[in-house]
Amino acid sequence: MGKGLIGRKVGMTQIFDDAGNRIPVTVVKVEGNVVVQKKSAKGKDGYSAIKVGFGDVKLLEKEGTEPKWRLSKPRVGVFLKAGIDKPRRFVREFRVSEGELDSYEVGQELGADTFNVGVWIDVTGTSKGRGFTGVMKRHNFAGAKASHGVHEFFRHGGSIGMSATPGRVFKGKKMAGQHGNARVTVQNLRIMQVLPDENAILIKGAIPGPNGGVVTLRSAVKKTVV
Repeated sequence: MGKGLIGRKVGMTQIFDDAGNRIPVTVVKVEGNVVVQKKSAKGKDGYSAIKVGFGDVKLLEKEGTEPKWRLSKPRVGVFLKAGIDKPRRFVREFRVSEGELDSYEVGQELGADTFNVGVWIDVTGTSKGRGFTGVMKRHNFAGAKASHGVHEFFRHGGSIGMSATPGRVFKGKKMAGQHGNARVTVQNLRIMQVLPDENAILIKGAIPGPNGGVVTLRSAVKKTVV
């Protein structure tokens, strides 16, 4: 249980603490978060949570036709039903306690001040896609020796087979293949600064995805001190 926001990764920079130590941080813009729906454990859903929308949607305006959002009608209808005139492209759900549910209202805008400086969060995003890569890049294999008779085998993975028993390749064997472009969560990252005027959050360390990628910020699940 805890707080959550959707944001867009801007990039990395550095800040300095009072002792002059350099701290690498990632800047995340969280402007435009809005509460779309509240779910209560006492209702038909059976659990308490909030749904949050984020990301601008273009309005297609063509002469002689009715303006239409560049989004499917069912997704637009979710926002219209909630009384939100401008739909959002991304929707995420965050579990909250029943007591915390009362502090949210449908249509409420959430900003960077949702989180405080010093709290621990988990960040989820889609990692950079690197295409089809070999075992050295994908799994950090050492590779073969580059001398003493090794011939055109420098970056290979070595033997993958078995003896007569079991006589097959086990599932999950580390081999070459698709690398990246996967959902990744980095846990226990600390918020170093909150900039309410810019609706930005500075997070210590690196987070998944390219600059401009959409990420989800949640209260850390493995930290008891917040």
